[in-house]
Amino acid sequence: MKNLLTDIPGVRVGHADDAGVASGVTAIIFDQPAMASVDVRGGGPGLRENALLEPEATVEAVDAIALSGGSALGLDAAGGVQAWLAEQGRGLRIREAVIPIVPGAICFDLLNGGNKAWGRFPPYRDLAYAAARAAGTDFALGSVGAGLGATTANFKGGLGSASARTESGVMVAALAVVNAVGSVTVGDGPWFWAAPFEVGHEYGGRGLPSSFTPGMLKARLKGGPEPTSGENTTLAVVVTDAVLTKPQAKRLAMIAQTGMARAIYPVHAPTDGDVVFAAATGQKPVEPRYGLTELGMVAANVVARAIARGVHEAAALPFPGTLPAWKDRFG
Repeated sequence: MKNLLTDIPGVRVGHADDAGVASGVTAIIFDQPAMASVDVRGGGPGLRENALLEPEATVEAVDAIALSGGSALGLDAAGGVQAWLAEQGRGLRIREAVIPIVPGAICFDLLNGGNKAWGRFPPYRDLAYAAARAAGTDFALGSVGAGLGATTANFKGGLGSASARTESGVMVAALAVVNAVGSVTVGDGPWFWAAPFEVGHEYGGRGLPSSFTPGMLKARLKGGPEPTSGENTTLAVVVTDAVLTKPQAKRLAMIAQTGMARAIYPVHAPTDGDVVFAAATGQKPVEPRYGLTELGMVAANVVARAIARGVHEAAALPFPGTLPAWKDRFG
């Protein structure tokens, strides 16, 4: 196990980004269509094809998921992933028509110092095509892909991943893009809110402080006491090798959202767009009550770990006045 989303067989991840723009795209490609759903908790989400993922909708399986910077302009990214899939002959077949099914979600990174004067069309469709073409089982963490331009209240945000196995042997893994209005660390110290769920020293091994002061529990919000609406979002994709129905995938996404609450303080705010996609590749049966509950519990843990790893692995952007990376201060 690599402690990555691609520990799930049949899942590949690719990044493409532009250092001058300070933004990018991450493509999650399924070798076979995966059962999928979504849960949205933030007050300012930006999604594509989310209605298709609701349990009552007809289409059940997806070919890929596109995560992007660029706010609403980044929703073009799903089209780039679709273009690559179409070249492979992948997609939902309706007689002679082939339609790649690619839900997507975006985070706001338009005010991070990068040059967003890209001309008539934003770069996200082309970046997404490149990300899909580059997808493999090994991928970088930190300031890459959709996490290149991400920030939090006090440190540079980024892209993280983690994986685990339930006691019954079912695999579950997460990938997160951390661009939260809140903080992933406790106060001004090196401790991650997700410390109780850390495996090894995957995000520094600092544990939690010996005690909590009122200052540590004070809200640290991106943009000051009145953060601008829409500047934030944490995106997560949870994938399991379990056999799930679409309503069960929805429940898994809902339980996995708990991981955001374990890793970000505060979370699910009016100015966040927090989204969790859940997908199942259908390899191992799961008991529908206790088994699904256990799977959701572990999924929430890996979401929390992926969020902490995204900040731990991030590098500061090379522009004046940008946020420091965690490793700049504590690494």
